[in-house]
Amino acid sequence: MAALQPQRLFLAQSSFLPSTSAARPRPRPCRTGAATCRAALRVPSGIHMAQDNLSLKLDWIPASPSADADGGSVSIEKLRAIADAAADRAEMHDIIGRQRDNWNHLLLHSTNSLTLAASVMAALAPAAPGVVALKASAGVLLASAAVTMAAVNKIQPSQLAEEQRNATRLWRELERDLRAALALGAPATTTKDDVQEAMDRVLALDAAYPLPLLPGMLEKFPKAVEPARWWPRRRAAQPKRSRSLGRRGSASGNNGWTQDLEEEMRGILRVIKAKDEQEFLRVGKLVLNLNRGLAVAGPALAGTAALASVFIGSGEAGAWASGAAVLGGALAAAVNTVEHGGQMGMLFELLRNCAGFYRKIQEDIEANLGEPDVERREGGEVFATKVALKLGRSLSDLKQFRKMASPSVRDEDIEEFAGKLF
Repeated sequence: MAALQPQRLFLAQSSFLPSTSAARPRPRPCRTGAATCRAALRVPSGIHMAQDNLSLKLDWIPASPSADADGGSVSIEKLRAIADAAADRAEMHDIIGRQRDNWNHLLLHSTNSLTLAASVMAALAPAAPGVVALKASAGVLLASAAVTMAAVNKIQPSQLAEEQRNATRLWRELERDLRAALALGAPATTTKDDVQEAMDRVLALDAAYPLPLLPGMLEKFPKAVEPARWWPRRRAAQPKRSRSLGRRGSASGNNGWTQDLEEEMRGILRVIKAKDEQEFLRVGKLVLNLNRGLAVAGPALAGTAALASVFIGSGEAGAWASGAAVLGGALAAAVNTVEHGGQMGMLFELLRNCAGFYRKIQEDIEANLGEPDVERREGGEVFATKVALKLGRSLSDLKQFRKMASPSVRDEDIEEFAGKLF
């Protein structure tokens, strides 16, 4: 019974306390800081305790938000601002893309009209009474066409339009990713690293697809063909202790990763490097060389025709001068139509972006396989699904690439491409 009496003390009536306790001043309420509240209970003399006083120390967590929550709220506001900026960028690139596509059509038709009209004038000039007026008009039109062709070939409007179309798609993708993160995230889980990653993606996109025409325009005839890059370079990760993966066992304890899945990813990585990316770069070089030749031939033919029109009606030279002007103008119009009507610049940019698409898949696979700690990787099953969708394949199709990871298979023996989408 004596052992139960201290416990019953908390349920006892106020008569257990001396009457003098009512005269005691009430303790002040605790503030919302880290202050400690003390409560002293005096026990009647009839109850023997090891201590005369019972002290209760109660610590309260401050009711105000912590520093981490404040930092998370600021990070969320920053991500929301970046998402708004991405939406605005997408709108700007979309408008400029439509404008530059209009440039391509308008400049193509106007230049061909100048060239063909000048060719007709050069053909009629020798037999016309006003030969001087016709040959002067033909010369001016052909010279204007040559200058226009040179300027248009320098900026490649079809390639400019394709750049803006790609930029619009990628900016909208960035906005969707940020909106999804804001919808699922909480202030406590949003960090400065998330904000920095989003900013790195913004800067990489700005560098890959600049808005201004001059200066800052991408080189339209580069010396070396490289895949387009619109994503930031990955930071080096801290080395971690690796975990062994089971070949046939369950992947639930390894974040969805198994040894079979790693071999599939290594096989896909090797095929992409050896076949898909190299194929797009090879065709891109052919298109670039063809476009470079057409860009030089068009203005050269128009300029030659303009020079020949000067000699129309000048004795013996006038007979061949008219024919040279007509032939040069017709060939210049044909070259201009093949180059800009066929949109050779757009085709080169498309091939360069497809090579960059496969380069990004490579780096994603390398980043996951290069992380020894499987818990820090992206989920294995989810990552495999993403890779399959990007390649235009099913998950079962990825198993055939497992054998490609073997060193016994040479790059020359690989015949099938990894991607079916492009």
